[in-house]
Amino acid sequence: MSRFFTTGSDSESESSLSGEELVTKPVSGNYGKQPLLLSEDEEDTKRVVRSAKDKRFEELTNLIRTIRNAMKIRDVTKCLEEFELLGKAYGKAKSIVDKEGVPRFYIRILADLEDYLNELWEDKEGKKKMNKNNAKALSTLRQKIRKYNRDFESHITNYKQNPEQSADEDAEKNEEDSEGSSDEDEDEDGVSAAAFLKKKPDVPSGESRKFLKKMEDEDEDSEDSEDDEEWDTGSTSSDSDSEEEEGKQTVLASKFLKKAPTTEEDKKAAEKKREDKAKKKHDRKSKRLDEEEEDNEGGEWERVRGGVPLVKEKPKMFAKGTEITHAVVIKKLNEILQARGKKGTDRATQIELLQLLVQIASENNLGEGVIVKIKFNIIASLYDYNPNLATYMKPEMWQMCLDCINELMDILVANSNIFVGENILEESENLQNFDQPLRVRGCILTLVERMDEEFTKIMQNTDPHSQEYVEHLKDEAQVCAIIERVQRYLEEKGTTEEICRIYLRRILHTYYKFDYKAHQRQLTPPEGSSKSEQDQAENEGEDSAVLMERLCKYIYAKDRTDRIRTCAILCHIYHHALHSRWYQARDLMLMSHLQDNIQHADPPVQILYNRTMVQLGICAFRQGLTKDAHNALLDIQSSGRAKELLGQGLLLRSLQERNQEQEKVERRRQVPFHLHINLELLECVYLVSAMLLEIPYMAAHESDARRRMISKQFHHQLRVGERQPLLGPPESMREHVVAASKAMKMGDWKTCHSFIINEKMNGKVWDLFPEADKVRTMLVRKIQEESLRTYLFTYSSVYDSISMETLSDMFELDLPTVHSIISKMIINEELMASLDQPTQTVVMHRTEPTAQQNLALQLAEKLGSLVENNERVFDHKQGTYGGYFRDQKDGYRKNEGYMRRGGYRQQQSQTAY
Repeated sequence: MSRFFTTGSDSESESSLSGEELVTKPVSGNYGKQPLLLSEDEEDTKRVVRSAKDKRFEELTNLIRTIRNAMKIRDVTKCLEEFELLGKAYGKAKSIVDKEGVPRFYIRILADLEDYLNELWEDKEGKKKMNKNNAKALSTLRQKIRKYNRDFESHITNYKQNPEQSADEDAEKNEEDSEGSSDEDEDEDGVSAAAFLKKKPDVPSGESRKFLKKMEDEDEDSEDSEDDEEWDTGSTSSDSDSEEEEGKQTVLASKFLKKAPTTEEDKKAAEKKREDKAKKKHDRKSKRLDEEEEDNEGGEWERVRGGVPLVKEKPKMFAKGTEITHAVVIKKLNEILQARGKKGTDRATQIELLQLLVQIASENNLGEGVIVKIKFNIIASLYDYNPNLATYMKPEMWQMCLDCINELMDILVANSNIFVGENILEESENLQNFDQPLRVRGCILTLVERMDEEFTKIMQNTDPHSQEYVEHLKDEAQVCAIIERVQRYLEEKGTTEEICRIYLRRILHTYYKFDYKAHQRQLTPPEGSSKSEQDQAENEGEDSAVLMERLCKYIYAKDRTDRIRTCAILCHIYHHALHSRWYQARDLMLMSHLQDNIQHADPPVQILYNRTMVQLGICAFRQGLTKDAHNALLDIQSSGRAKELLGQGLLLRSLQERNQEQEKVERRRQVPFHLHINLELLECVYLVSAMLLEIPYMAAHESDARRRMISKQFHHQLRVGERQPLLGPPESMREHVVAASKAMKMGDWKTCHSFIINEKMNGKVWDLFPEADKVRTMLVRKIQEESLRTYLFTYSSVYDSISMETLSDMFELDLPTVHSIISKMIINEELMASLDQPTQTVVMHRTEPTAQQNLALQLAEKLGSLVENNERVFDHKQGTYGGYFRDQKDGYRKNEGYMRRGGYRQQQSQTAY
């Protein structure tokens, strides 16, 4: 039997635990009226009487409490797990919910959880810092809660309109439900189980008050309202049976159990009690907030890093009254730098301390040498702020870096007696002896190269289609200005190797830019002095072609490393090709012999080589050299990996072949978006060049079974077009080229021209060229000439003679051009004809077979080879019978002249050997 229901003192109850048998001693002799005396068999099963509703709601409440705790620590994975369990528990309680209605605390958690997830979803910075599991759980849970809340839309709307009223209604409803359920479970004596369980003495003891206060303080921040379990302190009257028993016996259980309010006065008292409690709770919260504000002294909350907190005090700069000298500042600088790279070191604090040290050094006039040394370390600390190679600088750090480098260059340019270099040892530094030149260890060139790499990383990691990319791209002007300043500085004080390195940086920021001003000056030569002073100053600036020529020639002459010279040559070729200087670009490429050993270069140089070859091919196309354009673009386009070979992205199929580390390395090699070459323009140039070469060749060798393919990719596009069951008007660039090829095959140059040059193709391809009209004019001319050649190849067997004037009118070409084309075809033996000069006609010689004759010749050749093979097999099976064979007339005869074919060939082979 449980000691919870025993009477008597505490000592008696404690002694009853150790005994084998429990003996109850009533206070008075009325033993028969002791209520609810439980037997030993029932004590484990009937300790607390609860309804099914209480059990289900308690399960829901526990799960909600766990979800709220997970929300506080931003554990979205835990929230997802508990939300799924909450849904299952709600499903189990569906029958009760249908009868009683949806509980308010359930609506409250659904609304709060949805708001919490939306807040997390909108926090872009917070999402980036989430681990993989939490980010995945956030996306999943957000979809689930939005779908789940559709069934409770009206309830959630009512709750959001008045959340406090919803909470109070929930508490009152729970109390009324508890009271209602107690009436159903009344026993024979008229005392219900719920009433008995909720009855308590008039005044709680001191220990009970302490316990209640402690629990109240602990649960004051909880979202789950516990107002439905109020402890009544006023004395109220109970049933007549309980009044008779009062004072006769004291049941220990009744001290800890709650009594439900049964009258209007009890309800009013409970409501007043609830208001007092809410007021006290609000006062305690406001008091605690005031204390926290006093402790913080007006400070704001700061976000701290995860992991084990390392208690590390910020190092004090200098004690009060310390004399600031060179030695003291250098010692403090070394102290700050010693913490660099250690675990728990705050890099941002380090940068702040170094900047403070610069201010102290300048305030105490310690000289420019100390300031330069500290500036070098500030810039190095900014570069080391992100330990991960793939992570790029934040905008504020990037701007700070540019400002520091500019300030450093101002000092170095203004003080010519300061020498910096990597070869200066720290022991040989001179920071304070102003009679001699100041010597500081550090390399300004290394800082600028690292700055350039950081700029590239920023551009690689920014969305190219956003305004942010444009804003970052504006910083390139500052980067180029810094590189120019360092270039001028090193030209005076730097070594040859350093000058070559800084020249290469300048070249890499110049080679891909089209010089519109120089191009405009070439088109419109200056006339008099009518232009403004600003325009004249711009025109007097150095052309990019002259600049590239000067920088590259210095590198060709002075550089000792193959890599810098190779990069300079490729950039020089690219710049020539970009400005349509085809012959200079082609000659430089052929003289450099880079194509022989480029496969041994590192991947970034190979990417630069591929970009140069592509630009060379596009330049040849603009000049009308379709064969050269096709040859230059053949390797890139035939591989099917142009995007990857040009460093403009990774293909999905190649991603599966690499592991994660290799993929990161490949992404770091990608070219920023503003350096990209338009892949659709590239493919269009290649296909049009292939069309202008392939279609006349196919027409000339139509009956030749052993003809070769000039472009496999072009033939593939033709086969794809032929396989289509329904041919509609072309839409994509490829479909336009295929349709134009079919028209050219028939000699219809006008239809071919309309497919290649139209509004859609102009917008996609041709308008992207610097001189778009010139390119279109060249293209029309090429289509006319190649269509004429194709027409003559296809229909020469039909004509005995044809007038050149007719051909000139048909293809809208002048007569000398037609005469030139036909003459070349005759000289190259492509067309068997002759020119009749007086009548200006082309006379066909009819030497070439017709299509039917070609087929007959092919059949005869195949039949001849078949007969020869049969004779060999027959001779091998029959044999010659010792040099004789049987003749029908003469019997056996010596085999002298029988082997007309085989014997003759044997004799030939013997004489040959």
